[in-house]
Amino acid sequence: MHSCDDGHLALVATPIGNLEDITYRAVRILKEADLIAAEDTRRAQKLLSYYHVHCPVTSYHMHNEHRKTEKLLEKVRSGMKVVMLSDAGTPCISDPGYLLVREAIAAGIEPVVVPGVSALTHAAVAAGLPVSDFRFIGFLPRKEGRRRVLLRQIGEQQKTVILFESPARIARLLREITEEIGAGTQVVVVREATKRFEECLRGTAGEMVAAHGDRKWKGELTVVIQTPGSARARIPASDDSSGTQ
Repeated sequence: MHSCDDGHLALVATPIGNLEDITYRAVRILKEADLIAAEDTRRAQKLLSYYHVHCPVTSYHMHNEHRKTEKLLEKVRSGMKVVMLSDAGTPCISDPGYLLVREAIAAGIEPVVVPGVSALTHAAVAAGLPVSDFRFIGFLPRKEGRRRVLLRQIGEQQKTVILFESPARIARLLREITEEIGAGTQVVVVREATKRFEECLRGTAGEMVAAHGDRKWKGELTVVIQTPGSARARIPASDDSSGTQ
């Protein structure tokens, strides 16, 4: 790693709900930090308070990242230990962080990545659908035409697809899956992962619309779609079952 007189830039994964879902290493790095750049400073302060971390916090989000990235890297060059936190989960996964990582690498600063919880990997495990080959979309476009085109493309793929959706659009998404991919498409909706009222709802798209079409959705949602092609897929054989991911 590029030395900056003991300074470093660390991107730390944080809990997506349950504050206990954080690694020992992440807590140590937070406690050693000179400055924490957080997408949501109020949410970050809740986590920092829980783990008795006392460190200055500055905002760093999609609306100011172009202005503040160089300033953060300059602090690293001066020897400071800077930590970046996204709203929850792992930075860069549908959250800020990419620009900071890209510019750090360009400046010769190798980021320290502290892995941990992610709504993406949580849903991949909880869904019970094939994930030996899957595609992560992030959030779908808001405009109906673009959404439906993308959903038709998803339906043609031979892999499981994972995406995020807002409570305001999830009912619409379930109907769109039914119409564009098929009512028999297997769908899993993970709601409020790791939190007190966590739910994992499974069924065909048609069943989900019938059971939850009028529901007033709340919370954070991750959707896993088993496309017709992925339903026929098989996990490839392997002579080594002891590998780790």
